[in-house]
Amino acid sequence: MSTVSAILRSYRAPREVIRTHRAGGADEATGLTWLFVACILFFVAELPELSRQAHFAQLEGVETPFSSLALPTFYGTVLLAPLMFVLLAGLAQLVARAAGGQGRWLDGRLAMFWSLLCVSPVVLLQGLVGGFIGAGPGLTFVSLLVFVVFLYLWLNCLIALNAKEKAEPV
Repeated sequence: MSTVSAILRSYRAPREVIRTHRAGGADEATGLTWLFVACILFFVAELPELSRQAHFAQLEGVETPFSSLALPTFYGTVLLAPLMFVLLAGLAQLVARAAGGQGRWLDGRLAMFWSLLCVSPVVLLQGLVGGFIGAGPGLTFVSLLVFVVFLYLWLNCLIALNAKEKAEPV
């Protein structure tokens, strides 16, 4: 199954998709690939809004080059955010274990990283709304949608990978 079709399928059945990935041999390298692709897409999603900011700054007579806005955003989304997501995945796995989850540490990271990759199309939409429309009720709605979709995917993936394995009948 291609990644795009797996992402689309995750919106309907996230638990099934993440179990399929784990059963197919998803490991640390796979998870880190998902994470870095998601972070690069998050950076790309920020570019329209940064362009808008640079344009309006120029109209007001403030010389703000686009690169001076894009470079810190790149550092934040591609270099710093992955570290934060790894820490957040570890904390979530601690909570899952405290609640009786049976998953491995890798499972917590896979759930987080796959959910980030799956929410990236909605994040790209958020970037377009921010770039073309700007701040307002539309951007607020899409930002809330991003949060809800991510939470839905992440919690379902965490539950699926931390569920107790059912014993097969003999």
